[in-house]
Amino acid sequence: MRIKKRYLLLGLILAVVGAGFFPAFIQTIEARKMYSAEQYIPPAPVAIIFGAGLNANGHPSDALTDRLITAAGLYNNGTVERILVTGDNITDEYYNEPAAMTDFLINWGIPEDVIAQDFAGARTYDSCIRAKEIWNIEQAILVTQKFHLPRALFTCNTLGVESIGVIADRQPYVFTDYYETREWLATYKALLDVYILKPDYIGGEPETL
Repeated sequence: MRIKKRYLLLGLILAVVGAGFFPAFIQTIEARKMYSAEQYIPPAPVAIIFGAGLNANGHPSDALTDRLITAAGLYNNGTVERILVTGDNITDEYYNEPAAMTDFLINWGIPEDVIAQDFAGARTYDSCIRAKEIWNIEQAILVTQKFHLPRALFTCNTLGVESIGVIADRQPYVFTDYYETREWLATYKALLDVYILKPDYIGGEPETL
């Protein structure tokens, strides 16, 4: 009995230690699929822009603004043909990330008919699985900040959207240290979500980009 307990304890220790390396492992693996906006970026049919919050005036936050500008550049130089904006839509009137993102892109000169809006992308997992199951996206370029890209790439690729990522960092951000720490923990949650928990998401009829 003591031997079995020792093996069980050893197994738990190894599991904890191994799990501790998972975020670093994901960052290392997914870094191979990350590009700066200045590099040559292999073309893809669509860029996916993840929501990153709105200011009190309803306009995109600094981080989201940088994502939108970066994605607009990908469209303008012919790297992508379409743009999917995905985010939270708590209320149409007070907090609607996809609508604010679309307005920004249109004001930036992107044609409205190349922009698709996903109003049920409350989380990275939701955005990725809906990209596959609702929008039928097979290949995409993910546009977000460097600290978020490894988890986004891991999630989308694991869920069946062949993805590379473009780093949208264009300025320093407030609370960067907090978000980097949060990503470390969120990466564990992503592992559980895609392989074990498989959480519910808002489904619906297939959409056309």
